[in-house]
Amino acid sequence: MIDSFRHRGLRRKLTATMREKGITDSMVLTAMEMIPRHFFMDSSFMEYAYEDKSFPIGSGQTISQPYTVAFMTSLLEPEPGKKVLEVGTGSGYQASILCHIGAKVFSIERQKNLYLKTKELLSKKELHAFLKTKPRLFFGDGYKGLPSFAPFDRIIVTAAAPFIPGELTGQLAPHGILVIPVGEGNTQIMNKLIKDEHGQIRSEIHGTFRFVPMLNNKAAD
Repeated sequence: MIDSFRHRGLRRKLTATMREKGITDSMVLTAMEMIPRHFFMDSSFMEYAYEDKSFPIGSGQTISQPYTVAFMTSLLEPEPGKKVLEVGTGSGYQASILCHIGAKVFSIERQKNLYLKTKELLSKKELHAFLKTKPRLFFGDGYKGLPSFAPFDRIIVTAAAPFIPGELTGQLAPHGILVIPVGEGNTQIMNKLIKDEHGQIRSEIHGTFRFVPMLNNKAAD
């Protein structure tokens, strides 16, 4: 796992592209400039790591387009020390962005092979040098969240859900934020839910995106 001068230059260009596309959160932009996205991709795709595109990572999953990661992270409003539940660990890239910001990340993945692969990757010391906190990974059904670790200040779902799971909104702390793409078919609507001090939920809509589906009541081997 080598992070070269060329890689760092490509990240600076990618971050400039994020600015051009409207991303303004300085913590998000700094994290994207620092985290080596090529660490999370198979060597056959490494030359494309800093293009603003999604790519396959195995088990029918993808590493999200950088703009999607930046947009969702900005909506999430992460801060150092905030407790974040990520549903859909995937490649580990999104979790690493959050950990660079300094969030306390709890991430759950339902694909066993992907969970094991990403857990090994996130344990490598070469990656730890870029993270301010270390993510905690779990294998299981994302629809159920992690009730034993709740409540969470922030929850981010990185797969398409046909509905907003009540288990997740129930695990959201007062003044917490949940970001989730909702919808079946080829595209989903990005939802941002904010819970007030009384437990009431206010929702916002933030455009259409495309994600792999989030399967209900299943933890895949």
